Amino acid sequence: MSDPDLVALYGREAGCAASHRLDGLLSGWRGRIAPKRTRELCERDAVLITYPDMLREVGVPPLTCLSGFCGRHLADIVTCIHVLPPYPSSSDGGFSVIDYRGIDPMWGSWEDLERLGDRFSLMLDAVVNHVSAESRWFQAFLHDDPAYQNFFLTVPEGVDLSAVVRPRSLPLLSRFTTPSGEKRLWTTFSADQIDLNYGEPAVLLQMIDTLLFYASHGASLIRLDAVGFLWKRPGTSCLHLPETHGVVRLFRRALERSAPHVLLVTETNVPHEDNVSYFGNGVDEAHLVYNFALPPLTLHAFHAGNATTLSRWALGLSTPSHRTAFLNFLASHDGIGLNPARGILGEDGIRMLVDRALTHGGLVSYRDGPDGSPVPYELNINYFDALSNPGVDEDTHLRVDRFLTAHAILMALSGVPTLYFHSLFGSVGWRLGVEAGGGNRAINREHCDLEVLERELADAASRRSLVFTGMKRLLAARAAHPAFHPQGGQSVLHPDDGVFALLRTSPDRSERILCVHNVSGLRKSLSWNPREIFGFVPTAMTDVISGSGPMPANAPLPLGPYQSLWLKPTGE
Repeated sequence: MSDPDLVALYGREAGCAASHRLDGLLSGWRGRIAPKRTRELCERDAVLITYPDMLREVGVPPLTCLSGFCGRHLADIVTCIHVLPPYPSSSDGGFSVIDYRGIDPMWGSWEDLERLGDRFSLMLDAVVNHVSAESRWFQAFLHDDPAYQNFFLTVPEGVDLSAVVRPRSLPLLSRFTTPSGEKRLWTTFSADQIDLNYGEPAVLLQMIDTLLFYASHGASLIRLDAVGFLWKRPGTSCLHLPETHGVVRLFRRALERSAPHVLLVTETNVPHEDNVSYFGNGVDEAHLVYNFALPPLTLHAFHAGNATTLSRWALGLSTPSHRTAFLNFLASHDGIGLNPARGILGEDGIRMLVDRALTHGGLVSYRDGPDGSPVPYELNINYFDALSNPGVDEDTHLRVDRFLTAHAILMALSGVPTLYFHSLFGSVGWRLGVEAGGGNRAINREHCDLEVLERELADAASRRSLVFTGMKRLLAARAAHPAFHPQGGQSVLHPDDGVFALLRTSPDRSERILCVHNVSGLRKSLSWNPREIFGFVPTAMTDVISGSGPMPANAPLPLGPYQSLWLKPTGE
């Protein structure tokens, strides 16, 4: 029977032929992927994002070093490690992939990666939009190999591409010389990243085969990088096209048939409405979608000392089924994207974020607007610095409290908390990386010496130790309470403009926890009707983060500057 999405993409005849080839491909994988028990997401789940070489130790492959560190320090606090592309690459921090199925020998081997996957769930990237100009596929194209002539998008002169949405201010097309003449090829991100032509069924089948290859090497989650740009149709924006969603559905079905334990994650750093469209109908596209609006909105709340906009946005958060969830994050290997906040903050709010980032020692990346003027699209700054101006003499504990409260918001929200390596340890900006030619994003990609990091973590008074201790406390509190289940209930409250507050409820409604976060540097005294919040009048409340309590439930609640409390009621 023909797959309906393949027929929609390629027409009946070619779609039927592609369906037959897909069936054969999936049959070939039968028995080659170790079966794993499909596990529902729960309150214990948390993801760490890291480069394969974020930690370095003399004489030790970086993946071995990373695996040992995670085993010693993170086994009880995160369940999944997202290793950013470890494949041979020619640029863009690993995202210009030369060989989808190799591991760069500088980092280690597939065996090293699989050992990490024995201790944690493993998330790997599928860089589906493009390949490196040095890849075997593209080199074959450049030599006029007929097997690869349709793998890439050759654009004739005169084709109108004015409607195409650009992520960066770089040429959309790049010229290459081949034996048959010069050709203009589609290169969305750079001349070293050649876009694949999914209008050719062989490309789609190769990528499905690649996803299953990752599953065979232990990937429990697969992240579709830059997937929104995947399908091109001149005369359109070439972003989030129906064909792109059709390809995502095909990826999902292929995994369900051959590796049903693998979760599909989409990465689309775009306005919120477009971003959540990749949930599909709740059972046919992504299992998990990054919550891209959260980083700039949380940053805005702390800069303004006002959680009103963040609260209003959070009121509208929902997923289409119990089989989907947000990946909630504040920082990643990239910068803080501004496009997801457009339409929510307004241009004045965007401008405030840009000005603060520059004041706090960060950088800003721009693209050309419709009139050619520069439009900021990304803040390049470490999140610790973004919240705490490194040029101001401020108490370290206050800086740490502010940073931890921002992450308490992240962890309290419905979804799966996702933490960047440097955020877990309170790192600050790495200007040397930028000055060494790493580009703006290098400011948040410092390579850490293992001995130095572990020495800092052993010093209870150091910034990194204070942050890591606080993060562990937050993650432990979350993991211990089913009210934080990704599919638990979530009600946004608004007791004060300077407070972001949620009531979280376990799926079986047996547990309720009131989460309050002071985003301002002012002391607060919160008054509320406990019956309206909890549905009953508790005798007392306990803060599950610190374990402090009991505290009276019917008295005003004192809240210090940048303080977080997760309050569990007791008694009726």
